[in-house]
Amino acid sequence: MDKKAFNAVVVVEGKDDTIRLKQFFPGIETIETNGSDVPEKTLQVLQKLAKTREIIVFTDPDFNGERIRKLVTKAVPNAKQAFITRKEGEPHKKGSLGVEHASREAIERALKDLHEVNPEDSDLTYAIYRSLGFCAQADSRWLREQVGIKLSVGYGNAKQFFARLKMFGISADELEKCVAEVKNEQ
Repeated sequence: MDKKAFNAVVVVEGKDDTIRLKQFFPGIETIETNGSDVPEKTLQVLQKLAKTREIIVFTDPDFNGERIRKLVTKAVPNAKQAFITRKEGEPHKKGSLGVEHASREAIERALKDLHEVNPEDSDLTYAIYRSLGFCAQADSRWLREQVGIKLSVGYGNAKQFFARLKMFGISADELEKCVAEVKNEQ
């Protein structure tokens, strides 16, 4: 993934994320939000860049990362989404979850397996989602986490995860198949 082959600009949370990405991909270009309160000026820069460049949102798998993802996606609806799992973002010694702790393999996978916002393609209803066990069940959290890993869409609480599946256009059939695979692997 050299600079010429990788035309995207990657939105990350801070300089440690940029350092980690450049460690593996020296030509990669990033824009740092420097916290979960993304400045309006940064959002304007991203909107301008989105006219000629692909924008990829690659934030930490935590609350603040999700907040940044929502703010950037609202400003740049065609931004693609890259996710690492919570496990992939765990620090080796101490610190908080983050892209800066992810392995080269996890980062490569996340940047190859991008998701686009495509809500009109989803026929998923909350009734189907609930019947598959994603909420109000003893293992609902585990199921959301495992399906999130399998679909590479990250983790969310019951409400957030449903919204994310809809946002990425995941169909009811695709979700049912994924749940069956996850339960068979258990």
